[in-house]
Amino acid sequence: MLSFILSMLALVLGYLLYGKFVERVFGPDPSRTTPAVAKADGVDFVPMPSWKVYMIQFLNIAGTGPIFGAIMGAKFGPSSYLWIVLGCIFAGAVHDYFTGMLSIRNEGAGLPALVQRYLGKGTSAVLLVFSIVLLLLVGTVFVFSPALILGDIAGDGTSRAIMLWVGVIFVYYLIATLLPIDKLIGRIYPLFAFALLFMALALCVCLFAKWPSLPEFWDGLGNLGAEKGLLKGQPILPCLFITIACGAISGFHATQSPLMARCVQNERLGRPIFYGAMITEGIVALIWAAVSSYFFFDGGAAEMGLDTTTQAPGVVTAVSKHWLGLLGGILAILGVVAAPITSGDTAFRSARLIVADFFHMEQKNKGKRLLIAVPLFAVAALLLWYNIADKDGFNTIWRYFGWANQTLACFALWTATAWLTRSGKGAKVLVTLLPAAFMTGICITYICVDKIGFHLPQSIIPWVMTGVFACSILIYMLLKSNKR
Repeated sequence: MLSFILSMLALVLGYLLYGKFVERVFGPDPSRTTPAVAKADGVDFVPMPSWKVYMIQFLNIAGTGPIFGAIMGAKFGPSSYLWIVLGCIFAGAVHDYFTGMLSIRNEGAGLPALVQRYLGKGTSAVLLVFSIVLLLLVGTVFVFSPALILGDIAGDGTSRAIMLWVGVIFVYYLIATLLPIDKLIGRIYPLFAFALLFMALALCVCLFAKWPSLPEFWDGLGNLGAEKGLLKGQPILPCLFITIACGAISGFHATQSPLMARCVQNERLGRPIFYGAMITEGIVALIWAAVSSYFFFDGGAAEMGLDTTTQAPGVVTAVSKHWLGLLGGILAILGVVAAPITSGDTAFRSARLIVADFFHMEQKNKGKRLLIAVPLFAVAALLLWYNIADKDGFNTIWRYFGWANQTLACFALWTATAWLTRSGKGAKVLVTLLPAAFMTGICITYICVDKIGFHLPQSIIPWVMTGVFACSILIYMLLKSNKR
């Protein structure tokens, strides 16, 4: 528990200290008119109170990532805490802050438009396709996971029951994607965010009450899951950094921050909204990592009548019911179900806006919104049908989602690096350059050794990781020198 407590304190200090430093590096200008005011259209550009924007941003980026990712990542041992803390402070929150603030500075532009401006048209074309693919994967994961939980709660986890819940969620997605952002999202999402925060706080209280014997940093940062037979063929480097995405750094957030950038009324609100929401998500991930450590390593699974092979949705349901009782369990599960659903609909909303921006289609007309949304839902439905038929569908789609997610984060970090370089920030460019190079190394190493990629021998991992990191820095320095 001491490692957990230290990690929680580190996240809070990260926001107060490093978050303020990152804000100074960017240099927000309170006198600038934001897109929410300058381009108000009553659909996507809508000025909203800062507390509401923060709550929506938190719920949009949270999804199942800081919960299911943390549950699966906890199998690696206390090294999962370390990645959540360091990744969140120095990579994830930086990523979200710069993406949101650059969107504000560029009239509410989405990530593909930002990439085109700062990295070029060629890179933007690749990113456009990649963004749509990721958002469809996000929408699929964030339909599949709540449908599994709801099917389990109803007492019938069959494929037919799951498909029924999938249909219900899809109908909601279509409605939420098409409505103006303040009509549904702006009204009910803060309530769902409260449910998610309540769940995290309640579980944290239970942890302190039980004070379980969790693995600590000083017990070793090796692959504890491999030693206990929980993980097979998944080395910490790079698998931990892909498994825990949203709780540490997530490219999906780069598609969500521009949504809220279109609702922020003053640039000075960027740190609490973008950097702060990511730190909050890191805290949620850390709590679930600690709870899962108890489940996997300290007899929690046996206490709940389960075994350590239980998949993440099953862990969520069991922990909520056993620890929080009927009312608390309902609120906790509501938070876990609402989080992915509300992230899924904003994923489709982001996909709609990205496609609309590419084809220069205005979105005030409902018919044009529907014209883009329906094909996106059709592709997601095909992905869902395939994964529901596959017994290991959740884990399979999560691996694809995880890699695509972190790869998109690389694009966003390199975009921020290009902006800092153009702005003449000097050595301050390291704020985004180092995490960009690190995540590039992680993503390339993962696709080289994982079975969803080239499945090369794990012995090459340190060489590939070191080589890609060094080459990324070198290429950046060469490009910077050539442009002088």
